[in-house]
Amino acid sequence: MKNIRQSNINVHKDAWIEINLEYLAENIQEIKKGIPKDKKMMAIVKADAYGHGAQMLAQTMLASGVDAFGVSSVDEGLDLRAAKIKAPILVVGAIPLWAVESAAQNDIAFSIFNEAHLKACKDVFERTGIKPKVHVKLDTGMNRIGVRSEDAVAYINEVQAAEYLNFEGIFTHLASAEEEVPTKEQIRRWHSVIDNVDTEGLLLHIQNTAATFSYDIKSNMSRVGISLYGLYPDLPPKFNYKPVLKQIMSLKGRITNIHTVKPNEGVSYSHTFTAYEPTRVATIPIGYADGVARNLSNKIWGELNGEKIRQIGNITMDQMMFDLGETEAEVGDVVTLLNETDLSIDDWANLLGTINYELTCRLKVRLPRVYTR
Repeated sequence: MKNIRQSNINVHKDAWIEINLEYLAENIQEIKKGIPKDKKMMAIVKADAYGHGAQMLAQTMLASGVDAFGVSSVDEGLDLRAAKIKAPILVVGAIPLWAVESAAQNDIAFSIFNEAHLKACKDVFERTGIKPKVHVKLDTGMNRIGVRSEDAVAYINEVQAAEYLNFEGIFTHLASAEEEVPTKEQIRRWHSVIDNVDTEGLLLHIQNTAATFSYDIKSNMSRVGISLYGLYPDLPPKFNYKPVLKQIMSLKGRITNIHTVKPNEGVSYSHTFTAYEPTRVATIPIGYADGVARNLSNKIWGELNGEKIRQIGNITMDQMMFDLGETEAEVGDVVTLLNETDLSIDDWANLLGTINYELTCRLKVRLPRVYTR
C-alpha cells in the first residue's frame, strides 16, 4: 500500500512530482555502507533539497542516519528550523555580514574566510552575548570562496584565539572530484593546512558525494548531496564504492485532452512534428515553465498504462503533447515522464548536455510535490 502526504501547498493542477521517502531512506543506508562508521554524514539540502523539498525530507534523513544538514543560505537554514529541525545546520556558501546575527540566534553555523567575517561575529557577540558557530572555508583550488591554503594556517590560528566564536570545523570543496590529478593537488593543499593547526574537536570535511565514494582523505565528516536523491555524480575511473541507488523523484501529469490529428497537420508551435497518418494526440499540463526544458521537444518519452508513448511537437510554456499510437487512453489517465526505472533524469541531462543536479532543481518551480512511502 502506498501512503501519501502532500507538502503544505494548495494547488489545482493535474501535474505533480512524487517523492518516494522509502527510496530516500534506502539510498542513505546504501551510501552509509561506503562511509566509515566513525565518520559523520552531512546531507546537502541546498536549493530546497535539489528541488525535492528539504522540510519534508529532513526527518526521514535524520531517522536514516544523517547527522547534519548543509544549506546555501541562512534563509534555507531558517526554513529547516521552522520545520522544527534541531540537528546541526551549516551554510556552506558565503553569507552577508548582516545575516550573522540571525544565523547565531537560530543556531545556524556558517562559513567564514576573511577579516570582515570575524569583525561581524565579534559585533554580534558583543551585542547579544551569543557566540556564532563557524566553519573556516578553505580555497584549495575551487577559486570560488574561501581563505587560500597558503594563508589559512594564520587565519585558523586567529579564529582559534577568538573568544567570541564557537569554532566548529574546517572544510573545503573539490572542484573536479572525477579527475584524479587536480583532486590530489587539492588534497595536498588540504593537508598543508590541517596538518599544521590544532584540529582537536573540530569537524573536518572535504569529501563531496563523488569523493566520498572515491578517495580516502583525512576527515571526519562527508558531505553527500545528489546521491541522496538516487542520482550519481561524475565519478573518477577508479572508485572505492558505488552504492545501488533509486531515483526518488517521479514526474506525472493527467491527460487533459485527446484528439486525432489528420495527415499533414502539424502539432504545437512551429509544427516541428507533422503527422503522416491519422495520429491520436494526448495533451498533459506540463511545460517549460514547470521546469521541462523546451530543448527536450520531440526527444523524450512518457509511460501510459505500462506502455511507452513519444512526446511530439514543441513543448510549450504550460503543456506538451504525446503520440498515443495504439495505446488505450482516456482523459484523466496519468502519464509518467520520470520514474525510478526506465525514465531517468540522467536521460534528460544527456540529451541537454547538462547535469542531473540542474534538472531536479528546475522541477520545483510550479509543480506540487506529493510524498509517498
